[in-house]
Amino acid sequence: MALRTPWLIAVFAARLASRRCLLVMPALLVAGPAAAQDVERGEAIYRTWCQECHGEDGKGDGPAADRMLPRPRDFVAARYQIRTTASGELPTDDDLMRVMREGLPGTAMPGWPNLSDDEKRDVIAYIKSLSPFFERETPETLERSADPGGGVEEAAVGREIFERLECDRCHGRLGRGDGSSAASLEDWRDLPIRAADLTEPWLFNGGMGADAIHTRFLTGLDGTPMPSNQDALEAEIVTEQDLWHLAHYVASLGPERAPDVDEVVRIERRETLPGGPDDEAWESVRAFYVPLVGQIVEAPRQFSPTVDGVWAQGVHDGSELVLRIAWDDPSNSPDPEWQEWQDRIAATLYADEIEIPTDPLPDLLFVQFPSEVPEGRERPYFLMGDGRDPVYVWLWHSRRGAVEARAAGLGAVEALGSAGSGLAASTKWEAGRWRVVFRRPLATEEEGALGFEEGVPIPVAFFASDGSSGETGGRGAISSWYYVVLQPPTSRAVFVAPLIAMLVTGGLGMFAVRWAQRSVHSEGRG
Repeated sequence: MALRTPWLIAVFAARLASRRCLLVMPALLVAGPAAAQDVERGEAIYRTWCQECHGEDGKGDGPAADRMLPRPRDFVAARYQIRTTASGELPTDDDLMRVMREGLPGTAMPGWPNLSDDEKRDVIAYIKSLSPFFERETPETLERSADPGGGVEEAAVGREIFERLECDRCHGRLGRGDGSSAASLEDWRDLPIRAADLTEPWLFNGGMGADAIHTRFLTGLDGTPMPSNQDALEAEIVTEQDLWHLAHYVASLGPERAPDVDEVVRIERRETLPGGPDDEAWESVRAFYVPLVGQIVEAPRQFSPTVDGVWAQGVHDGSELVLRIAWDDPSNSPDPEWQEWQDRIAATLYADEIEIPTDPLPDLLFVQFPSEVPEGRERPYFLMGDGRDPVYVWLWHSRRGAVEARAAGLGAVEALGSAGSGLAASTKWEAGRWRVVFRRPLATEEEGALGFEEGVPIPVAFFASDGSSGETGGRGAISSWYYVVLQPPTSRAVFVAPLIAMLVTGGLGMFAVRWAQRSVHSEGRG
């Protein structure tokens, strides 16, 4: 069966798959003020595009809201996270325009490129009319000091500030959202809220970079546990320069831009294979990023999964394949310290589901392949195949290890029968990150298992579940189909061709020199 719904994943990823409490915002775009006479037209646009999430009266209680975490903005209460104004103050029109244009990455709020700037201003005028607070206040942008710049030394100072302000209590020692308080965080509605994973700045709902991060330190994220640091400045606990150093340190925890997404995961061929998850050899192996989104196609669904992507690295030696998969997960499930979080997530997101998990659940990872290498671009159904076209799966369980399995759809996964399976796995969870290394011979005699060949593109897809968020069965995060390709041995032509080219170039050069010399001598004799 061909892949049926990759576009559906992308649409819901942008509009419905919410993520986590995030931290920052880049420099503002300029937009004109909303005009009062545009309110009526703005309401018509709101009813078409915004009401489903934000509700008929703008209270953040639309029909889709119960499936989102964090919930949509309550325009009546007027608590806005992303602003350039002081803590507790309203956003400017420019702030609202920025969100309308670019959305809030990591949440269910998309940008609206289908609306003109005039239409966006009309919507802004309407949502401001929903709250009496905009009639009483005139928001003003908070003044900030200039960025003194950052380097290694400044980032080191920033790390000390990170510890002094106890940022690690929520965000964790390495910034992956696994701090000691992370399992008990809640927003102003008393709903669970995730601490930002500072190593994934492309999902910050206010933007990437030290400038944007510094803005958030001064403004805070109203309605969330993320405070403003203005009080710390006034109490002289930190200086303005300290906050800039902190901003540069936080920026250093992740890349400067979002990772590229390649359709093909290339498996290098080497004579020596890496060992376990911590083997230093992995540092020289390219990592490929594969984004994951909530499984919302078949019940039970998950609109707000914990895992938002995996990093895949692979090496083979012609007879054995070694694949390392890494992803961020703040809990090593099943984790008793996260049981309260699991219960609250279940009550918040799964209240109308038949199956509500109550026992501690494990973390799971499924690496799925077709049972046979397909011809052309035909692939099985990406949700674990189906009865007509099952898939071959590497199933990893956080407490039981890995097994080879056959899947004929969600909830229809069975381990393959052989006791001598060639698949093995080694695992490590540390500071909010899983690293799982799978090992398997390329050839296999296991019925239902797939053999790997060099140079052959093989479809691969991923499915991850966070037990501490009540993810089990169909609940979890999924990818579409990608490909893995085992690189063949480097051809001798790679080395011979440059040598031949060098010899030919040298020969032609010598010929040209001699021809020129003969021409000069001939002219002299003439």
